[in-house]
Amino acid sequence: MVNALTPAKTIWSAVQGQLQIGLDEATYETWLAKTEGVLLEERCFVVAVPTAFGVAWLERRLYAEIQDALKRVTGMVLDVQFTVATQGAGNSDIGRVAQQVQGRHMGKESPIHQRPVVNLGNYRSSFNANERYTFDRFVVGAGNEMAYAAASAVGAKPGDMYNPLFIYSSVGLGKTHLIQAIGAACVANGHTVEYAASETFTNEFINAIRAGTTDDFRAHYRSADVLLIDDVQFMVGKEQTQEGFFHTFNELYASGRQVVLTSDRPPSELGMLQERLVSRFSGGLVVDIQSPDLETRIAILEDKAHRQGLRLPHDVCEFIGKRRHRNVRELEGDLNKLSAYSMMSNCSVTLEYAIEVLGDQIGNKTAGSVTPDDILGSVAYCCNLAVSDILSRARTRKVVQARQIVMYLLINELLMSPTDIGRVLAGRNHATVIHGAGKINAAISEDDSLRSLVMKAKEAIFTEIVA
Repeated sequence: MVNALTPAKTIWSAVQGQLQIGLDEATYETWLAKTEGVLLEERCFVVAVPTAFGVAWLERRLYAEIQDALKRVTGMVLDVQFTVATQGAGNSDIGRVAQQVQGRHMGKESPIHQRPVVNLGNYRSSFNANERYTFDRFVVGAGNEMAYAAASAVGAKPGDMYNPLFIYSSVGLGKTHLIQAIGAACVANGHTVEYAASETFTNEFINAIRAGTTDDFRAHYRSADVLLIDDVQFMVGKEQTQEGFFHTFNELYASGRQVVLTSDRPPSELGMLQERLVSRFSGGLVVDIQSPDLETRIAILEDKAHRQGLRLPHDVCEFIGKRRHRNVRELEGDLNKLSAYSMMSNCSVTLEYAIEVLGDQIGNKTAGSVTPDDILGSVAYCCNLAVSDILSRARTRKVVQARQIVMYLLINELLMSPTDIGRVLAGRNHATVIHGAGKINAAISEDDSLRSLVMKAKEAIFTEIVA
């Protein structure tokens, strides 16, 4: 709880901490990291946002979450107002919002229903460089050196070669790090950069259609020297968005400007994506990031420990590195847990201490050793079901969805044929498998909770459960 004298900036820092826990890193860093609390007056809290584009996005996408976090921090239900943080003009914006607050208390309609329509054509660059995601902080190893070299070349001379650049990998291997590093390098070299997760691009495009501002929307994205689109797989099944992006892509490419895309799979495996888009994506350089080998995992741990000021002996790095084989985020999670326990207990980090904190079981599952049973077990665990439920003839919604997730993962992770998957799933026919996997593939870009569940199951496949 806070009192009336607590500065808005301090309150907002606490709110940001709460929001950071519940949001994915890319969303937080793109839309919230550079915002600032500037005024708490009556029952209104004002937040300064770097761009008008950011104001519109936060209004549409995160208003409820921000208001809820403010309530947890302040103990009050507050109206949240976002304003563009322009140099030297902040007081006038704050004053305008304060007048709205006063008007509300005189009986006027709530500002929630009076928010102005933002002119998309006036947006400034939506890319804010993140110091964590630079080339010098990317640990290079055998599994990512090609992707790193290509990204570095694009960052140095966008539009000159590797256009478009398409980077793909499984979750947590550094796609977002590299695409953001490209953006930071391009901005440093004086280029205008636009960055968006494909889900954001889709939602803004839909809102522009509804508001009749598609010309402004197109002008905004097509004015960039460099366009960065993260997680392009979420455009799958969205025909109107694909159509809009196709024309934007063509205009940028024809004028020699750079396009960079990331995905969790190569263009050829993006089912239900327009063939002409797949062709465009494949026309440049397509590179993947593979799971880091043990030496790279140890190097990553040593680098992150050094940046945290944590002394981590080599045998501890090796112990942690052997526990995780695919996801860099899991490595960082172990490191953060060990660092926190060490600070709280004021103990030096030794191998014995690491085993006590993290458990002594060492995982050794690699992508090549994953079996259909591993996927069945992971999905069952994440869906709170038994494997026997998934293999049964039960038709409850929960069981059917879990079964379809298994089908989707068996196709995408193990590249199994529908016929072979049917045999694994107690004799289902191939048409049932195709339908089930397709249903998940189509719904995953629309349903946040489903996407989160699939990602959780996907990560669990490669993560040993430790004591």
